[in-house]
Amino acid sequence: MKPLTQTLKNKAASEKLFVPYIMAGAQGLDRLPEEIEMLIAAGAAAIELGVPFSDPVADGPTIQAAGLRAFEQQVTLEKIIALLQEVHSTVPLILMGYSNSFFHYGIKNLAEALAKTDVQGLIIPDLPYEHRDLVVGDLGDLALLTLVSLTSPTERIATLTKEAEGFIYAVTVNGITGAGQSYRDDLLAHLAQVKAFSTIPVLAGFGISNADQVKNFQQVCDGVVIGSKIVQSLAEQGTEQTGKMIKEIFQ
Repeated sequence: MKPLTQTLKNKAASEKLFVPYIMAGAQGLDRLPEEIEMLIAAGAAAIELGVPFSDPVADGPTIQAAGLRAFEQQVTLEKIIALLQEVHSTVPLILMGYSNSFFHYGIKNLAEALAKTDVQGLIIPDLPYEHRDLVVGDLGDLALLTLVSLTSPTERIATLTKEAEGFIYAVTVNGITGAGQSYRDDLLAHLAQVKAFSTIPVLAGFGISNADQVKNFQQVCDGVVIGSKIVQSLAEQGTEQTGKMIKEIFQ
């Protein structure tokens, strides 16, 4: 069992999990250590760090804008890794990026570089499950996380969850990320079905931005992923106020 999987399974046995997403370098890479510390203090079980990319097909406008701000400050995957090799996190880090970035770097090189960091997993939303063999053989202890969409039929859910690592990222909407989403009436039943198949934690993500939504999804899932709400708050209110906002959501 990969370290990320074991850590999150152990934690989920006694509490609901909160996994935040932020865009690495959106406020400048020098701010990233401070942001990581804030998220840990706010109760993060793990932290997703976005890698800016020119064509982020799964990202809504808030995260796209954050990626553009990172690009304006010449943030690259190489610079993110170099910083993470100097920064210690007391919770696992997860890099979320697109396949082009990781393949261009080289999967084996990436795994070797990340072995010197606290990164324990990757999320690659545009890598089909059928092509995961292009990656997993070179990852070592890094977990490759699986996304399960709303349109996945029962047989597909069974396939996707069978060899999943870290946690199952259960996508709650059809489309892109972003706060203010409307949810399907049968969403909780779908999430319960994913949970029934999975032997690792299942976290709901996409569009989650308030305490009522968190409590709703916690009924059937092991926790939630919150991204756009945090990314927007960091841009508009800064690190300290964002930490207060997160704590209010999880009171």
